[in-house]
This record gives sequence, C-alpha cells and structure tokens, in this order.
Amino acid sequence: MALDSKTVLSRARDCIKIEQAALTATSRGLDERFVEVARAVQAAVDGGHKLIFTGVGKSAHIANKLVGTLNSTGLSTSFLDATQALHGDLGMCQEGDLVFLLSNSGQSDEILKLIPGFRRLGLRTVGFTSNPASDLAKNTDLQLIYCVPKEACPLRLAPTASTTAALALGDALAMVLLAERGLTRDDFAKFHPAGNLGRVLLLRVKDIMRSGARLPIVTEKATTQEAILAMTKAKSGSIAIVHPKTGKLSGIFTDGDFRRSALTGAGFLTKPVVNFMTASPKTVGEDALGVDALRLFQEHKIDDLIVIDAKGKPTGLVDGQDLPKLKIV
Repeated sequence: MALDSKTVLSRARDCIKIEQAALTATSRGLDERFVEVARAVQAAVDGGHKLIFTGVGKSAHIANKLVGTLNSTGLSTSFLDATQALHGDLGMCQEGDLVFLLSNSGQSDEILKLIPGFRRLGLRTVGFTSNPASDLAKNTDLQLIYCVPKEACPLRLAPTASTTAALALGDALAMVLLAERGLTRDDFAKFHPAGNLGRVLLLRVKDIMRSGARLPIVTEKATTQEAILAMTKAKSGSIAIVHPKTGKLSGIFTDGDFRRSALTGAGFLTKPVVNFMTASPKTVGEDALGVDALRLFQEHKIDDLIVIDAKGKPTGLVDGQDLPKLKIV
C-alpha cells in the first residue's frame, strides 16, 4: 500500500502537536512539589548519598536516560532494575539515598511492591507519574507529576506523549540542579573526556594557537613594509606589535589595517607600523578554553586573537580560519 505524502505529513504533525500539548500542560502544572523534590535531591547529595531511578517498560528507558544525564553533571545516580530489586539488588540502596519510582499510571505492581522495601531501608521516595491520584503518588514521600492530556498513539496504547513529558520533566530537574550547583564548563568536561563533546570542552587555547615561526612579531620601530613581510613569511593575516624593550604587546596589525594604510597615500610602506596598528587589541590567555576564544571572536567580530602570557607578552595567535577545522564552531 502506497503512503500518501499529504496524509503521512498530516499524521506526523498531529503526533507532534499532541506531544507539544503534553509538554505545555506539564510546564503549566509545575508547583511547589517540584521545588520540594529539587531540595530533596540537593539534601541527598550534600549528605553524600546517591540518587536511584527505577521503572519498568518504557519508564525504565526514561529512567536510564535520566540516570545518564544526572551522572554527566556530577551527581551519583544509579538505575535499579525493578525485578532484580525484589531478588537481592536492594542491597545497592543505603539509608539516606533518594529513589525515583517511574510509572506513568502509578499503578505498576512491580514498582508498588518496592515501596515497603525502600521504607525499611530508610530511603526517601519520589513518585514520578502522570497520575496524582495513583497508589504510587499516595504512598511516596514526594511527587513529580507530569501532565498528559492524551497519547499520540491512535490506539491510545503506545506510550508517546507520556514518555516525552516524563523525559522533559526529568531533564528540567537535572538542569535546575546543574544551574543551582554552579557547574562550569571545566566541571562538565571532566565527565565527558571522550568523543567530540569532550574534545570541544577540554580544548585549550594553547592547543589550537599558532606559535613559533607561525607567530609573526615586530617591534614598534618596524616599518609597515617590514610588518607585511613578516606576516607573509609566517603565512598569517595579522602580526603582533610589541614594545622594543619590554616585549609586551602594544597592538595588532592585520590585513585590514594594511589595506586601510594604503589609502593614506604614497610612502605608507616606509612609515612606522604603529601608525596603522590597532592598539590594545582583544587578547586571551594560553589556558583559556577554546570555546572562550570562540566567544571573543563572535562578540567582537574579529578575525585574529593574540595570545599573551602573564607578563603581557605574545606567545601565540588564534586565527579565526582555524576554528572550523577544529570543530569547536
């Protein structure tokens, strides 16, 4: 049977609209219960305890994803298989831990059977459900409630809008906690050492800058012609101008400055390069993150960035043309 394009696209858009409605309803339904859960997480973490997520079926997949998200932000989080928990895996739980029990209906037998065991072990419990009147919500210490006006499945059977809303609510909790704890890019990078994300976050300016023969430098006494020759030799679009005695950065002379200097009339090549340089240019330190250098490029609309040491002397050059090759843009 051939699929009609118009029908396919219409059904797809209807599905997305239904899931969007669940997200909107969940957002509007946020109240003090969400705040209480966030505070409970913070209290558990401050006390050296861990977070535990459990669920069955599709809820287990959502639980696993949220475990990964929270671990990536530095919170000790584990997934507990509901079935295995009833046969010994409750041993991973310690008094003071905070456990999230996921069940869309709030009536999953496998999940409800765990609550007495958690209580005996001294764990605080969070009922993570779309049904505030469920046994799960009634028998847990705290509740995370998401709202699902209806599922996107035309048979009303396959979890769709419910899993989307649950995932979004869990992500919201994770991001609130991340911001509250003041997690930095450096902190985040520690938990993502592999792959492109780790590479981007860990990359330092000293790893990407041009140095040595690729860093053209002349003193303030140099002529414009001498500066141009040094730039050409280094195959660079700019050159660092330094004080003749201290070696500290005085300015930068770029291809754009060269073109503008040519407009001043004949003999411009014999004039001091300081006449045409950009004084007090934007700079960056060697140990700054590569993404911070990128931010300077974007904010100040520049093409080159001089790298300086603690004494203000140029040690490198970051050329804007290199950034796409390094995949940090």
